[in-house]
Amino acid sequence: MRTHGRALTLPESTLGPTAPRSDWGTLRKLFPYLWRYRWRVGIALAFMLAAKGANVGVPVLLKTLVDSLSIPPGDARALLVVPVGLLLAYAGLRLSTSIFTELRELVFAKATEGTARSISLSVFRHLHALSLRFHLERQTGGMTRDIERGTRGVHSLISYSLYSILPTIVEVTMVLVLLAVKFDAWFAWITLAALVLYIAFTVTITEWRTKFRKQMNELDSTAHTKAIDSLLNYETVKYFNNEDYEAKRYDESLERLRRAALKSQSTLSILNTGQQLIIATALIGILWRATEGVVAKQLTLGDLVMVNAFMIQLYIPLNFLGVVYREIKQSLTDLDKMFTLLEREREVDDSPGAQPLKVTHGVVRFENVSFAYEPSRPILHDVSFEIPAAKTVAVVGPSGAGKSTLARLLYRFYDVGSGRITIDGRNLRDVTQSSLRQAIGIVPQDTVLFNDTVGYNIAYGRPGAGHDDVVQAAQAARIHQFIASTPKGYETVVGERGLKLSGGEKQRVAIARTLLKDPPIVIFDEATSALDSANERAIQEQLRSAARNKTALVIAHRLSTVVDAHQILVMEQGRIVERGTHAQLLSQGGRYAEMWRLQQSERAVSPETA
Repeated sequence: MRTHGRALTLPESTLGPTAPRSDWGTLRKLFPYLWRYRWRVGIALAFMLAAKGANVGVPVLLKTLVDSLSIPPGDARALLVVPVGLLLAYAGLRLSTSIFTELRELVFAKATEGTARSISLSVFRHLHALSLRFHLERQTGGMTRDIERGTRGVHSLISYSLYSILPTIVEVTMVLVLLAVKFDAWFAWITLAALVLYIAFTVTITEWRTKFRKQMNELDSTAHTKAIDSLLNYETVKYFNNEDYEAKRYDESLERLRRAALKSQSTLSILNTGQQLIIATALIGILWRATEGVVAKQLTLGDLVMVNAFMIQLYIPLNFLGVVYREIKQSLTDLDKMFTLLEREREVDDSPGAQPLKVTHGVVRFENVSFAYEPSRPILHDVSFEIPAAKTVAVVGPSGAGKSTLARLLYRFYDVGSGRITIDGRNLRDVTQSSLRQAIGIVPQDTVLFNDTVGYNIAYGRPGAGHDDVVQAAQAARIHQFIASTPKGYETVVGERGLKLSGGEKQRVAIARTLLKDPPIVIFDEATSALDSANERAIQEQLRSAARNKTALVIAHRLSTVVDAHQILVMEQGRIVERGTHAQLLSQGGRYAEMWRLQQSERAVSPETA
C-alpha cells in the first residue's frame, strides 16, 4: 500500500502507559504467570530449605569433627568410630546440599521456562493486534531488543530471586540464630551489623549505577536499530555510495555506547571495593572475638573453625549481592519494558459481543465515511459508494487523494472518524477483525515476502494448504513454470523481503497467495503500478482471473488497467468528484477524461519496454 497518509504524528504514548512502573508493580504483573506453577514453586522452595539446612549443618559437623580429634592418644575410637562416622556424615551433608539444589532447579525449570514462554507469546500476539499506526512508528531493532531483554529478564529475575536472594536470606537467618544461641550475642551483632551495612551500601551504589546501566541499554538499542535499518536498506546505501557514511553513523553510536559502558564499569569497581572492605572488617571482628574465646578456654578450636566456616559460607554469596541486585533491578526494568509493550492499548479492537462475519453476497458499502490520520489533516470527506456483489469498482486519482486509505479502512486497520463501512449490511465495527480479514484478500502495490521458500510464501494465503493446492494457485497466477525452472523449485528461498525475485515475479506470488486464500472480497492496491508495460499487460489477465466472481476494489493510477470496471470512482483531495463507467466518464469530458488524455499522450511518446 502507498503511505501517502503516513504523517502520523500522533504520539504512541497516547496509546499506552509510559510512566515507569515501580518494582513491586512489575512483580505484581509477573505474579499471575508464576501462579500457574504454584505447586512447583512450593516444592522448589521446600528443596531450597532442605539444601540450606544441610549447608548450615556442614560447619556444625565440622566443629564436631575438629573437636573429636582431641581424643587422647591410644584411644581406639580415634581411628575407628568417631572420625569415620563424622566423615561419612560430613560427606552426606555435602552431597545432600548438591542433590537438593539440583532437585530445586529441576523442579523449577518448567516454571521458569513456561513463564518466559507465556509472557513472550502474549507480547508477540499483542504486537500483532496493535494498530497499523503503532507499526508505522515503531523502531524494529530497538523493539526486538526490548523483547529479547525482557524474555531474558524473566529467567534472570526468577533465577536470582529463588536461587540467590531467598536462599541467602534463609541461610543468614539460620546462622544468626545459631550464633546468638550457641555463643554470646556479639557474634550475631557483628554479623548482623556487617550484613546491614553491606546491603545498604550495595543497594545505594547499585541504585546510583542503574542510570548508567539504563543509558547503556538505550544506547545499545539505538546502535542496534541503526545497524538493522542500514542493513534493511542495503540497496539504497549502495545506490548513493554511502557505506562510509553509514559506518560513521554506526560508529558514533558505538562510541557513545563505549563511554557509557566505561562509566558503568568504573562504578562497578567502586561497588566491589566497598563490599570487600566491609566483608574484611567483619571477618576481622568475628575472628578476633572467636580467637579471644579460644584463648580464654570459653570456646573450642572446633568453635573457631565453625564460626570461620559460617562466615565464608555467608560472604561467598554476599560477594555476588551487588551483581545479583543489579541484575534483578535490570531484569525488572527490562521486564517492565516488555509489560509496557503488552499494555499498549489497541487502537482498533473488537467490540464487546462482536460476531464472526459471514459473507453471503459480498456487497461492500462506504456510507458517508470521513477519516483523518491526525485531526489537523483530514484524508477522506463524506465518501459514499457501493461495490455490488461479484462486481468490480475502481478508484483512480492523483497521489494523496486517499485511495489506499479506503483499503486500510476496509481491512479495519483504522476505524472511520464518522460514517460507517458495511459488508452485506453489517457494520465492520460489529464483527470480529479475524473473520473480516479472513473474508478479504489483497494484492498490494509493494509485495513484501517472508525470507523463506516461494512455496511457503504462496501457502501463507492458507496455512496448512497441501502442495498440490499451492501448485494449482501458482499455475493460475502464471508463475508455476518459472518456479519449476529453478533448481530448487518451490523450495527456492526468496531472500529478505523477496529481494531475489523481480517485481513481476513477486506480484505473481502475491496473486497466487490471494487465489489460494480464495476470499469473497479482493483488493488490488495499485498492484501493477511498479511494473513496466509488458509485465503489466501480462499480469492483468491474472488479476482479472483473481477477481472473477468476487467483489473487487481496484485502486489504480494507470487508467488503462480499470477500463473494464463496472464503475470507476475519481477521487481528489479525499472526495469523490466523478463516478461512472469508462465510456460515461470519457463522454462527460471531466477530470477522468483529462487524466485519460494525459496518460494516452504519455504512452504515445514513451517507448514500450519489454
